[in-house]
Amino acid sequence: MSTDKKESIVEWIKKAWPLFPAALYLFGFLIVVFVYLLYLSLGDGSESNRFPSLKPFIELFNDAEFIKALLNTTIFTLVGTPLELVTGLLFALLVYRSFFMRGLIRSIFLIPLAIPALVTAMLIFILFDFPGGHINHLLLGKYPIFPQVIDYPIGWRSSNLFAMGISMLGKVWRDMPISMLILLAGLNNIDPELFDAAKTMGASLKRRIFSIIIPMILPSISAVLLLRSVEMWKEFIFPFVLAGRNRLLGTLIDYYYNSLGDSHMAAAVAIVMVVCIVISTLLILKSMELMQKLLYRR
Repeated sequence: MSTDKKESIVEWIKKAWPLFPAALYLFGFLIVVFVYLLYLSLGDGSESNRFPSLKPFIELFNDAEFIKALLNTTIFTLVGTPLELVTGLLFALLVYRSFFMRGLIRSIFLIPLAIPALVTAMLIFILFDFPGGHINHLLLGKYPIFPQVIDYPIGWRSSNLFAMGISMLGKVWRDMPISMLILLAGLNNIDPELFDAAKTMGASLKRRIFSIIIPMILPSISAVLLLRSVEMWKEFIFPFVLAGRNRLLGTLIDYYYNSLGDSHMAAAVAIVMVVCIVISTLLILKSMELMQKLLYRR
């Protein structure tokens, strides 16, 4: 090994050393939790608790409730993650340029993040409650000015599609500021002279977005997709409050553990969730790599 390489390694160790205790704590805790999850998921739940056993996973994949929850979570992630990216990008573009009271507008956009997720979910629950939610009262004509539209209250959350939809919209609304801030940081790193040059050459807004903005903020887009997809896979609060029996994997874990008292099945669902997160992360990274090659060829 060359002297320069040794010196660079020593320099890197000196810089990284202060982070070692935090990294040790995070990775140590992660390993302990994951090993214990594996132990629980590979136990058969009998009195002797035979180990290892694939019984929990066999029962899991034969359970219609799990298949439905896995499908719901997959759709929730595939739709919700791009939705958070698009809404975050739109709001980031709105507050990117300097304008009057930009600081106030940015602060307003951050309000959803300041409200606890449980409070947001309960507010949406009250709006769409049956039969006395505010939406039903509004459509029944119980509020002044607004005319009567329906004759009977609607059980909004009894529909799997609608329950998943309002859960997703609540999640996107609440977490949108995180995506906006990440993308705004990427936009602030773009040299404004690039936009001026593009305008001078007659580039349209669409051309500027796909030829300048997206290629330049691709690392920020990757960060948003990775972080938000993980959050979508493990989402619990919004579907727990709003979707009821239309479960996602996160709420299914609670159902197995607290309602059925089966920690082995709950751990098996958690392992499946971890596998889904790893697979989706790898797919996103590969997709971002292909997108980068495609954009830079244009």
